[in-house]
Amino acid sequence: MALEKVTSVTGRAVHIPGADIDTDRIIPARFMKCVTFDGLGEYAFYDVRFNSETGEKTDHPLNDPRFDGASVLLAGVNFGCGSSREHAPQSLNKYGFKAVVAESFAEIFFGNSTTLGMPCVTVSADAIAQLKAAIEADPQIEVTVDVEALEVRSSNGLSFPCEMPASARDALTAGRWDPIQELLDNDSKIQTTADSLPYV
Repeated sequence: MALEKVTSVTGRAVHIPGADIDTDRIIPARFMKCVTFDGLGEYAFYDVRFNSETGEKTDHPLNDPRFDGASVLLAGVNFGCGSSREHAPQSLNKYGFKAVVAESFAEIFFGNSTTLGMPCVTVSADAIAQLKAAIEADPQIEVTVDVEALEVRSSNGLSFPCEMPASARDALTAGRWDPIQELLDNDSKIQTTADSLPYV
């Protein structure tokens, strides 16, 4: 089964403030008792989106109706740090995010995101600040993460160069970002190789 080639992602954006946002903040550990990742989206940033005592919504950006349906997440430094739980990018993806733009990423979070076909690109702090200001002024502005051109653009005319490791970029743009699907697609070749090995 051919995977979709991820060459660019376009959608409205939301900015999540703070540096060193770790995977426990993205998806609290108590919500990880699941057989599949289905349904994890509703628990993304749960402990900062809801008051622990009253259960009421906080003023977190994801609770702001202006940003309902945003599919591009803007973040700061070292996004996705902490434990290497795959549930963190899964919860963001299930929430509806299709790309993340940040100043930097934790390496394992980045890798787990790539294998979901969810590009993570880095831009400067100034670029994040300008994009944040733009979407705060007009939440309907769309942001494009152009994986092929390594550029982040907004529909109001902003444009910034972005970076991504070449291996991840190649995997996304070639539609080879899921290693499990790669194995399934090449089952016959794997069997042929196995048959040729005297010790298998």
